[in-house]
Amino acid sequence: MNIIYAAFLGLVQGLTEFLPVSSSGHLVLAQSLIPGFTQPGVLFDVVLHFGTTFAVLYYFARRILSLDRKYLTLLAVGTIPAALVGYFFQNALEGMFGNVSWVAIELIITGILNLAIDKMPGGEKGISIKNSFLVGVAQAVAIIPGISRSGATIFTGVSLGVSKRQAAEFSFLLSVPAILGANLLQIITHGFDNGIPAASYLVGLIVSFLVGLISIKLVFKFLQEGKFKIFGIYSILLGVLVLII
Repeated sequence: MNIIYAAFLGLVQGLTEFLPVSSSGHLVLAQSLIPGFTQPGVLFDVVLHFGTTFAVLYYFARRILSLDRKYLTLLAVGTIPAALVGYFFQNALEGMFGNVSWVAIELIITGILNLAIDKMPGGEKGISIKNSFLVGVAQAVAIIPGISRSGATIFTGVSLGVSKRQAAEFSFLLSVPAILGANLLQIITHGFDNGIPAASYLVGLIVSFLVGLISIKLVFKFLQEGKFKIFGIYSILLGVLVLII
């Protein structure tokens, strides 16, 4: 793998991991529709996810350092559903990654959720134990390729009366244990691979980190300005296009 391809994969990871358009869905479509495209090896995929995880840790550094025991408990509760689903249904979920039509339908659902987020005013409630668990359930559902993790979790939080900013913040912080846990399971299941130059790993890591930071900022900007419909229209059009072709 050359550094240009590594940078491209880092770009895709940084954009789709946090923008509500489904990174897993785009990966399935790329593998199926782009000639010669292959999924990177396990270790490279893990490195890309570390890049976006570092982006969350950097962006929310002050917030993370000030987290109290209650909020950490909320994050732990929110992590449980995805952990259980990922562990017990791993094989069934991996089978979904080969069904392009299924992914297209889920992308349309993701688009509808994004359109709905713009329409909902959001509330003034904080994150409670109940809300954190329900947002965690949404995160578990988003393991299905085509369902955006950020879109599903933000939608759930806002629909429960949580302010849009708080819902987005909780979604991003909740992504850290989810991403790290998913990659640990991937390593245990598939092991590491070799043969990719060290420079490619470094480029992929840096690009996914930098683009991830930009993506986080865009999510907050579009939420505040009521422009989540952009992601909604994009996801719906992409899903319909894939079904047609």
